[in-house]
Amino acid sequence: MIRHIVLVKFQTGVSEETIEDLFQELRRIRDQVPGILDIVSGRSESPEKIERGYMHGFVVDFQNWDALERYQTHPDHKALGAKLVANAVGGIDGILVLDIPVPA
Repeated sequence: MIRHIVLVKFQTGVSEETIEDLFQELRRIRDQVPGILDIVSGRSESPEKIERGYMHGFVVDFQNWDALERYQTHPDHKALGAKLVANAVGGIDGILVLDIPVPA
């Protein structure tokens, strides 16, 4: 399994409603791309409070690297990615992505 972790530092004027709309759009992609196992998204509630401005994020679990590639090249993902970049502080600089293989 591949765990795709995305943290977003949204611009100050972006409402929680707008962010939730983006996350709902993300969840709809699950039905479009074979190999997505799960999608979880939301706002940090960490008691450590060391988010450094990355207050929102999501995790997508994929069956394998091929499923992740299908997701990355899918037009719905590209459209959502453009919206995330447009709403992040500094554009792409306000987004962190990690892809971690998870042993079975």
